[in-house]
Amino acid sequence: MKIAPMVKKSIWFAWLLTVPVGIWVTYEVYPPSIDGSIWGVLAFLLLTAVVASMPMVVNNTPIFLIQWVSMSVFLTYGLFVEMILIQISVVILLTRLRLQKTDAYKFPLNSLMFFIVSLLSGLVFYALGGTHGENFAQNPFILVLGTIYGISNFVINTIILIFIQAFAFKLKGPYFGKDFIWESITTLITFPIGFVLYELYREMGIISLLFVGIPFASLSIILSLYYSSDKVNEFLQNAAEIGHQLAERLKANEVIDLFVQKLIEMLPVDYAYILDVVNNKELKLIYKVEHGEFLEPVAAPLKKGEGISGLVWADKKPVLFHSKKQWKQINSGYIPPSVESILSVPIVRNAQVIGVLVLAANKKRAFEKSQLMIVDILCSHFAIAVENARHHEKTKENSERCALTGLYNYRYFENMLTSEFEKLQNSERDLLSLILLDIDHFKSVNDTYGHQSGNEILCELAVRLKERIGDIGTVARYGGEEFVILLPDMMKGDAFKLAEQIRLMIASEPFALLQSMDANGKIIFVDITASIGVATAPQDADDSLALIRHADRALYVGAKRSGRNRVAEYVK
Repeated sequence: MKIAPMVKKSIWFAWLLTVPVGIWVTYEVYPPSIDGSIWGVLAFLLLTAVVASMPMVVNNTPIFLIQWVSMSVFLTYGLFVEMILIQISVVILLTRLRLQKTDAYKFPLNSLMFFIVSLLSGLVFYALGGTHGENFAQNPFILVLGTIYGISNFVINTIILIFIQAFAFKLKGPYFGKDFIWESITTLITFPIGFVLYELYREMGIISLLFVGIPFASLSIILSLYYSSDKVNEFLQNAAEIGHQLAERLKANEVIDLFVQKLIEMLPVDYAYILDVVNNKELKLIYKVEHGEFLEPVAAPLKKGEGISGLVWADKKPVLFHSKKQWKQINSGYIPPSVESILSVPIVRNAQVIGVLVLAANKKRAFEKSQLMIVDILCSHFAIAVENARHHEKTKENSERCALTGLYNYRYFENMLTSEFEKLQNSERDLLSLILLDIDHFKSVNDTYGHQSGNEILCELAVRLKERIGDIGTVARYGGEEFVILLPDMMKGDAFKLAEQIRLMIASEPFALLQSMDANGKIIFVDITASIGVATAPQDADDSLALIRHADRALYVGAKRSGRNRVAEYVK
């Protein structure tokens, strides 16, 4: 959650104006009820410190189980002592969470919030006639007032939290998520413990804190373990679902995009990098996302054992660093200086490391060991999905491409032509031009120089056509020595001019026969010409087959019969 710098300054200013003065006024108006030794207060302070250092973290939100101690302190010593102990516990809690410098405003924010909660809930207690040090058996009404105090404490705390989320963090909700449910449940469980601790302390003194403190510590550990296991189960379910989604993708780029997107959604990731093992010699950065933005993956290649990702590659084991101190001596160079936490996992397929994933965050201790395990599982799914997608792409390409020239084959072209004609009929296209090209006297080239030399000419012509057409159309091998070019939204006149440029490009540049040599051992160059036919829909054809037929008619009637090495357009 981001917060504006002006709001941070306002928080500090509000704390300076409110908390120090407020605590002093509280001392004057409601002086502490400390009878005799101060050791009791110090014992409660120790218990408060222990409780504050053992928060539960749900959805990255620490749940502060201090209410039962604060209630017991309040009923025993009064509002001032309860305020002081709560303020100390806030400092202990936030120190335990290792806040960054940019989050320093959370100290005054939480201090101010708990001061207001203590003050208002205490005033409710006093307004209803509550006093301190009463025995529940002699005065049962104090039990009722204590319950009201606890409820008002929880309600006021909740209202202030919603106010802070709405106005300071500009969150629109929902405000009652999983962390709120956990806090409500734990509050209901721990409030009765506050009454028990109060009565035991009255009867047994300091020793009572051990009888209550030890079970509470056990309860906190059990709840933390339960939440951790619940969170791991949730991660595992997400991992299984993500694995299925990855397997459904048939393009390698889509697999990588989905993989990184899901990781960013699931974990507190600021930076994500994927490195590919190239020829088992080096790691090359192939994917780079920083703060949700896809960037050009530019970085120097890494050798095995070099940098964090190089070590992961060499050891075939994942690593987890909680702060920069742990990894700054092995920084590979592409990781930003603001990074603190790093999680890196090898991407393994058939017992071989084929890549390395690196996730990084600016926050210390952003990742947990359980998350490392989940990412390791996801990397296994990812490796299989990428390999399957690449295999599918290769198979599809082989089925769509001419094995000799690398151009699209007739089957692919036919499907594409049908699709483009549907767009034309649905008014998604205005025009559809087609150029059909045939090499003149190609049989004599094969007879003179051999079929291998003929194949060289076909391949060289394919390269020239692809370079000339680029992205304005699609080039395919139509069969034998014929090539076809599909040009969406190009007028017939423009298509004719383009065909003429292609004819000149072929006629003016001889083709080298690298597999054939003359008597002097020099490479043979052959002059080639082509006849070309042009047709455009909808003016020349009402369907895809008619468009091909009419371009073919223009080619043979208008170009071949008129002497070859020329362009002809279809004329009705």
